[in-house]
Amino acid sequence: MKTISIAIHGGAGTLVKGMMTPELESQYKSALKQALDAGYSCLEKGKSAIEAVEVAVKLLEDSPLFNAGKGSVFTAEGTHEMDAAIMDGNTLNAGAVSLITGIKNPVSLAKDVMEKSEHVFLAGEGAMTFAKELNYKLEDTSYFYDEFRHNQWLEIKDTDSFQLDHSVKKDSKFGTVGAVACDKEGNIAAATSTGGMTNKKWGRVGDSPMIGAGNYANNKTCAISCTGSGEFFIRGVVAYDVACLMEHKGLSLQDAADEVIHQRILEINGDGGLIAVDTKGNIAMPFNTEGMYRASKSSIGKEEVSIYK
Repeated sequence: MKTISIAIHGGAGTLVKGMMTPELESQYKSALKQALDAGYSCLEKGKSAIEAVEVAVKLLEDSPLFNAGKGSVFTAEGTHEMDAAIMDGNTLNAGAVSLITGIKNPVSLAKDVMEKSEHVFLAGEGAMTFAKELNYKLEDTSYFYDEFRHNQWLEIKDTDSFQLDHSVKKDSKFGTVGAVACDKEGNIAAATSTGGMTNKKWGRVGDSPMIGAGNYANNKTCAISCTGSGEFFIRGVVAYDVACLMEHKGLSLQDAADEVIHQRILEINGDGGLIAVDTKGNIAMPFNTEGMYRASKSSIGKEEVSIYK
């Protein structure tokens, strides 16, 4: 039987150890483990990689600890605008949504774009119309209210600064959530979801919903979900860059992922990390920040739930 494996992340960045209490650390690890186990359980039952990454990401979206779904940050207008993407490495089918509001699980809407429309990427009002046609329930704004997030926003509200979750100044809850998986058939998939950056303006979109930048999957190479400073990950086309190094230079998953995170993205001053899996079930989780909320599990007996290096 092929090796099944899954990796998830809850964002990368400067996790200032002094600000992380033991209670908070155990909450984060427990949330990561719950999502990891749910995704892995899907794979064990013979479900597809796509199903596994959706299940894992939904659980992370449902946790107020992460900047996605329920824990999404506030925009300059005091609202929430969420982005998500999902991709199937077997068919190269993909779905993505951006600038959506009131949707409990953006990753599921992205999957519906992939499976129930002729398109890949829907944004804003159009994406919301699509969701309403599929009878998505819109959550009240109170569902997305989190005191920590609100205070984070109040500190910089009415200024021109925006807050990347993992900047040094703040006690951070981090950026994005994502999952990558390899199923029993050797098919791989990736999913990524985010609430963006605090106090963002003008309909800013990061790398998370962009296929090839923050999310990518191709059975020829790997499945990738990124987290970090989105503007740089877009410029570096990071997710596809890893796949490219594997396909055209013959690098291993680990070497390609390391090259992109520890060299190529740093050359343009980008910080963050990624999780990756290939069709043999190998996993890579490099990051160039102080830490990255991450977890992984495979049928060859390896399991990890970590925050710091």
